[in-house]
Amino acid sequence: MAAPDILTFGCRLNAYESEIMRTLAAGQDDTVIVNTCAVTKEAERQARQAIRRTARERPGAKIVVTGCAAQIDPARFAAMPEVARVLGNVEKLDPKSWTAAPNDPVQVGDIMTVQETAGHLIDGFGERARAFVQVQNGCDHRCTFCIIPFGRGPSRSVPMGRIAEQVRRLVEAGFREVVLTGVDMTAYGADLPGQPSLGQMVRRLLAAVPELPRLRLSSLDAVEIDPDLMTLFGSEARLMPHLHLSLQAGDDMILKRMKRRHSRADAVTLCAEIRRRRPDTVFGADLIAGFPTETEAMAKNSLRLIEDCGLTHLHVFPFSARPGTPAARMPQVPGDRRKARAARLRAAGAAAFRRYLESQVGATARVLVEEAGFGRTEHYAPVRLPHTAEPGEIIAVRIAGLAEGQLIAEAA
Repeated sequence: MAAPDILTFGCRLNAYESEIMRTLAAGQDDTVIVNTCAVTKEAERQARQAIRRTARERPGAKIVVTGCAAQIDPARFAAMPEVARVLGNVEKLDPKSWTAAPNDPVQVGDIMTVQETAGHLIDGFGERARAFVQVQNGCDHRCTFCIIPFGRGPSRSVPMGRIAEQVRRLVEAGFREVVLTGVDMTAYGADLPGQPSLGQMVRRLLAAVPELPRLRLSSLDAVEIDPDLMTLFGSEARLMPHLHLSLQAGDDMILKRMKRRHSRADAVTLCAEIRRRRPDTVFGADLIAGFPTETEAMAKNSLRLIEDCGLTHLHVFPFSARPGTPAARMPQVPGDRRKARAARLRAAGAAAFRRYLESQVGATARVLVEEAGFGRTEHYAPVRLPHTAEPGEIIAVRIAGLAEGQLIAEAA
């Protein structure tokens, strides 16, 4: 049965949900699903652009729009003449949305009343070599810049047994690496019986699925990393030594105005403590440039965070005012200044990343092959491979050089 075409924007959770929809919507002839993101204005603009391009290239195709942007502002997408249906983030995972004739082309419920996660199991991720698994959804915090809680609803966790079942199913399908993902993943377990922490869940998962070679964690809130997870970082080789932290800024006043719950010192201390337990750990981070009221001195504090935390993989965003958020009502930094500060952060991040890659020349690495001639190390560094290996294999290589932002490998 033919699967619909799906255009996925945004986070790994969206990627996981797109795979669920691929199964639920099987048999929907000439349908294109656009799974949107709302984290920035640019993400929404790209989704609208993709909708218009799809309508031009696929005349007659039924375009169904869903995801966070559709959940937050369904009327805007429904008003586009190219769009046939709009589904909310809950409705897109409901089998009835894909099997029953809709009474209304717009089906978007109140996400804030949702109390459970979707219980779907999937067998694969198309051509991907690694698989994403949802362990948590939603967020109970209200950072002043963020609209995502209104697209995802309250925090809710997937029970441990369901996670283990999903991971085991993916391993049996041939996946060698699984990435756990969520909206606020370190909030895991607060709504479950016994309130298990994220670290407790990860420990039990690794014990329950011993045949899983590599487990990776997606974005973590620096203030919520629990003692069990800290212990695992230093003791569990199957937990990958690459962590992405939701830091957002490196200035205490800006962090306070963002309504973040950590300080600059907290971030620096956390990175140092994890490296003490596992010295080869590398860190990525989200950073926002030009948050309202940010001065040049505050921006430099964020810039220095790259060195102080030893960050190597950066996701940098110029501040994007989201209507309905407190930050949108604060005194704004001029757009050209935001872009300039973002460019400065990206340049510093690129230099740090290159230094890290240079430090790996001469080392050996275990690489997950993603496609012919390319893979990634345990530290998520990109590697150009010298020989053909099947996607999904984990191979040992020696790093012989560096070119165009990629490590160059030879057989170990």
